[in-house]
Amino acid sequence: MKIKRVEHVAIALKDMTGLMKILKDSLGLRLEYEEEFPQYKTKIAMYPVGRTYLELLEATGQDSETARFIADKGEGLYHICLEVEDIDGALAELRAKGVGLIDQVPRPGHGGSRIAFLDPKSTGNVLIELAEIPAGH
Repeated sequence: MKIKRVEHVAIALKDMTGLMKILKDSLGLRLEYEEEFPQYKTKIAMYPVGRTYLELLEATGQDSETARFIADKGEGLYHICLEVEDIDGALAELRAKGVGLIDQVPRPGHGGSRIAFLDPKSTGNVLIELAEIPAGH
């Protein structure tokens, strides 16, 4: 498995407008894009920092994974995303090594990516997302 970089660090928020203002006005970061995922009842805002992003997540439904996370642990660091060259191969390799997977097969993710989450029980209680980014992004 080839890990290319830390693709993003995700922050779960009840309302992302406050942090969006801080990132823009105080830190000088620019919003690259926003995206909504009705299937996950979540919207995101992506801020590039070098070759990595800060990803802000806000629930659009109380029964979303993001809303459940905030209800259980509060707002804050949600997960770390690693970009991989071949997500299908990475999942097969991790499965063979006994790493628990939340997603057995990739699902649609940000910016047209294919993503999958690893079970935090297998990763030191850290939620790790793998992402295969489409060519040209």
